[in-house]
Amino acid sequence: MIAFQNVTKAYNGTAALEDVTFKIMPQEFVSVVGRSGAGKSTIIKLLIGEERPNKGRVIFGSYEVNRLNHKELPYLRRHIGVVFQDFRLLPMKNVYENTAFALEVAGRQQIEIEELVPEILDMVGLRDKAKNFPHELSGGEKQRVAIARAMINRPEVIVADEPTGNLDPINTWEIIKLLHKINELGTTIVLATHAKDIVNHIGKRVITLENGRVIRDEEKGKYLLV
Repeated sequence: MIAFQNVTKAYNGTAALEDVTFKIMPQEFVSVVGRSGAGKSTIIKLLIGEERPNKGRVIFGSYEVNRLNHKELPYLRRHIGVVFQDFRLLPMKNVYENTAFALEVAGRQQIEIEELVPEILDMVGLRDKAKNFPHELSGGEKQRVAIARAMINRPEVIVADEPTGNLDPINTWEIIKLLHKINELGTTIVLATHAKDIVNHIGKRVITLENGRVIRDEEKGKYLLV
């Protein structure tokens, strides 16, 4: 379970989030929506411990994220896979190596890596691209590698921060279908986006932010900002 309890976060005296409270239960698919600057990325940074709130509590499972020290954060982050708009792939590593990297950092054995990486590349439809480097891939393929890397440690949650922002319409829908598939396999999905068509198509829970506040939280929501 994820819980934000009366969370306020300010940068240089300006509130990015103000008294935000919500819960996300295991296996939910939740879209967090709002205009640029509404606070979506701040929620992600607080959840993974990249930032700390000025007030309130951020809970992930048994972790109180805002109280974790730097040595404890890597253990939290093994439970959360993060996918970014700009892919953040390592340019000198191929698809297999980019995917395996998260396992290597976690200290997994080589035999495990050799077993898990082909499985996850199969899931995202990239096994035939295992030896390709990022510059040889389309935008959609790069994002699939990023999702594979995020999934490789079998996290409970995938957080996707504007994952289709750099993609054409065809690849956009392929990535959304992949996130649906991952959700159906039991992983919680938190999708931060301002893409109205995507949110309205998904038809699942929507948390709407405006000026750092939650103004709407609906089980089968729509993107209603104009």
